[in-house]
Amino acid sequence: MKFSEKLKKAMQQLGLNQAQVVGMTGKSKGSISMYLNDKTTPSEKVQSDIAVSLGLAPDYFEQEEAQVVVMPKGAVAEGKIKRMLPEEAAVFLGMDKGTVRKGLQQGVFPWGYAIKTSENRWAYFINAMRFAEIEGISV
Repeated sequence: MKFSEKLKKAMQQLGLNQAQVVGMTGKSKGSISMYLNDKTTPSEKVQSDIAVSLGLAPDYFEQEEAQVVVMPKGAVAEGKIKRMLPEEAAVFLGMDKGTVRKGLQQGVFPWGYAIKTSENRWAYFINAMRFAEIEGISV
């Protein structure tokens, strides 16, 4: 089975849409779209990173008949990804909340992003599960 087919199967069984996969993996919308449409296949390392981000076994995409294992309880509730506030992330990281916000705006953190909503306003998204995995903490 191709990577694109396995990714679609995992998304369907986990109840995730493309935007949620983008947020959970830290990959761009364009990259995920290209993977889903079988335009490109990511390296084995990236495949493993995507699997872990989705709560699957690191070798999920390498397995011939991979089984989708339900994500850990609390990772997705009512179809929504568990989120963390920049202020909460700042406490875990021992940083100023402004520094975390700036990092999200600049795209330097792999566990979240910021969207400019107007001239001086930003909306922030931090995937709590991905944050915990990357930073090696329990949330």
